[in-house]
Amino acid sequence: MPVLAEIREPAPADAEADVIDRLARRLGLHAHRRLRIEADLELRARARRFDLLQLDSWRPVLRAGLKLSGLYWRARRNAARIEIHENIVRSPRLPAAFDGFTILHISDLHVDTNDAAMFRLGELLPPLVYDICVLTGDFRGHTFGAFDRALAGLARVCAHFSAPAYGVLGNHDSVRMVPPIEDLGIRMLVNECDTLTRGGDRLYLAGIDDAHLYRMDNIEKAAAAIPDGAFATLLSHTPEVYRQAADTGFDLLLAGHTHGGQLCLPGGVPLTLDAVLPRHMGSGAWKYGAMAGYTSVGVGACVEPVRLNCPPAITLHRLRRS
Repeated sequence: MPVLAEIREPAPADAEADVIDRLARRLGLHAHRRLRIEADLELRARARRFDLLQLDSWRPVLRAGLKLSGLYWRARRNAARIEIHENIVRSPRLPAAFDGFTILHISDLHVDTNDAAMFRLGELLPPLVYDICVLTGDFRGHTFGAFDRALAGLARVCAHFSAPAYGVLGNHDSVRMVPPIEDLGIRMLVNECDTLTRGGDRLYLAGIDDAHLYRMDNIEKAAAAIPDGAFATLLSHTPEVYRQAADTGFDLLLAGHTHGGQLCLPGGVPLTLDAVLPRHMGSGAWKYGAMAGYTSVGVGACVEPVRLNCPPAITLHRLRRS
């Protein structure tokens, strides 16, 4: 097995070394591979001042276009007007003890890019009643670089949680964020599964690493400990894994990534979803075979904190036995 210490040249600060050591113990070879890919992609990004395929390259163009159209400040205000959505998930496989079990679903916080949205989220969370909270990736706004500001903002969000929280990494997140996020009380699922118990019944919650940019997902590994016929939920940053999730036997897939398009035509028609999947899976509830799915439009915003015809949202999923 490669030694994670190899990536420490030049020697990192003590805090960085501690994170690397914790990742080595926590994830082993997976952490090594993820860190290598992150370093390679960052070097390539820095070598290109402008790349048509990099969303950040379009920030000046997007800002200028919205200002010329007179929509910029309206789009900025929209980005902080978070809605609360409700979704009912019905399944005959749901254990009786979990009938009514409620999952608070938060996605694409991009904490360090929109202070107004984070403030509004802090106002919305305290009154909500739920059994667990799940966060489906993209905790920070930029793909590379420091993430201290994102972690500080996430800590303020976590202070409002009233139930256990679980999370997965997104395409904007570094695997280095796993230890400090877990220190905040969020159980990160990196191709792993956790078991929830209630009244003698069990519900399985699995999560995978990013499948969009880093392609480090392993659904089979995440599902290895789930018994046949058991009700299981998969957390993925992107819904693009819907086929594999359904084929593996998951009952519910919760994802984000698309932002619902973020900038949409009237009626919520997205200009782009930055994902390879049927457009009806780009936001809200959907079905694929026997599996239920839900794609969150997210709380934060990518490239620029703006939204049009696609307000940010958090979702309360209520599981019902049918």
